[in-house]
Amino acid sequence: MRIGVIGSMQMTEKMIALKNDLNSLGHVAYVTSLATPFIGKTDAEKEKIKIYQKNNLDAIKEFWRMMQGGDAVLVANYEKNGIKNYIGGNTFLEMGFAHILNQKIFLLNEIPKNEYYETEIMAMRPIILNRDLSKIK
Repeated sequence: MRIGVIGSMQMTEKMIALKNDLNSLGHVAYVTSLATPFIGKTDAEKEKIKIYQKNNLDAIKEFWRMMQGGDAVLVANYEKNGIKNYIGGNTFLEMGFAHILNQKIFLLNEIPKNEYYETEIMAMRPIILNRDLSKIK
């Protein structure tokens, strides 16, 4: 299965590890081609890189292009800034893209409790893995 790994760019290293784990399970996994500059940076540095990429490299469309022909996305929804199972705005957009492209949506962890878009995430019918990548079929 061709799977895009998505999530907060603060979690770049974890997303790359997930990509590698998926590849070792026989999938063809990928992350954004803009991930490399984030590796080994502090959260503050990552935030600056993220803003630059969105404003100057059209980062949102870049991943849209990568998603074409994919089968699924895996949302790396780890805790961020004290928010359990965090899904930010950009990741939510990418989930919407996957939904429109009829791709499966896998969540690494439970749907976050968020009064603004919890029901929208539920409507996309994600498959919750509870960190068990072997459930991806």
